[in-house]
Amino acid sequence: MTPTTPGTATGTTAGTTAGTTRAEYCVIACADAWRGDGEVLASPMGLIPAAGARLARRTFSPDLLLTDGEAMLVGPDGAAEGWLPYRQHLAMVTGGKRHVMMGASQLDRFGNQNISCIGDWARPDRQLLGVRGAPVNTLNNPVSYWVPRHSPRVFVEKVDMISGVGYDSAAAAGPSATRFHRIPRVVTNLAVLDFETPGRSMRLASVHPGVTVEEVQAATGFLLALPEGGEVPFTREPTPEELRLIREVVDPKGTREREVPSA
Repeated sequence: MTPTTPGTATGTTAGTTAGTTRAEYCVIACADAWRGDGEVLASPMGLIPAAGARLARRTFSPDLLLTDGEAMLVGPDGAAEGWLPYRQHLAMVTGGKRHVMMGASQLDRFGNQNISCIGDWARPDRQLLGVRGAPVNTLNNPVSYWVPRHSPRVFVEKVDMISGVGYDSAAAAGPSATRFHRIPRVVTNLAVLDFETPGRSMRLASVHPGVTVEEVQAATGFLLALPEGGEVPFTREPTPEELRLIREVVDPKGTREREVPSA
């Protein structure tokens, strides 16, 4: 299957409209991860997720809390709005009042994430960051993922080590692990994915204009589920105001293009 017209993905390749770049579609897709979250702490990791969080705050998620990553709550322009003591930060983390968008070195079909090592844990081929806060994040508050280079090396059948907990692992651990566990979406340079399937396996929710369903599947190391009926929509178009905000206010220096360069 290949995209044809905005809204479905079942024909020939469609191009971007209104001069929208691939990076800007990614910003929009990341921003939508926080849609409807209400007053929660957004913790974006990466240039494009950060732009998405600021855009969401300026438009459809005005109650979203943003932080400078240290001790301050900030507005969408970076100006300090309040103090966030560490104990309060932890209370939000462990109470489901935070929504993180993390990166991933590996992700599998159920959303298990690896940022620790490649290869056998006892003698890895490559040492990465370590599990860091991924277990606490994924078990205690919603976690989405941002992958700037969609490839079979990232999207694997089984991660080499579980850092962030996926749906199958949380279910196996029981109610204490599933209480706040939720993976709203995975955004990549090619597509948006989610887990809205009966078995909570990864689904292709949308492709960015200019990308085909076949391209996404070829860049994924396992079979993706498709929406009911088999038609995959395009990632939504930004409104003229959203484009203006991205280009003139949220990211006027165009740092988004460093993560997802224009073709």
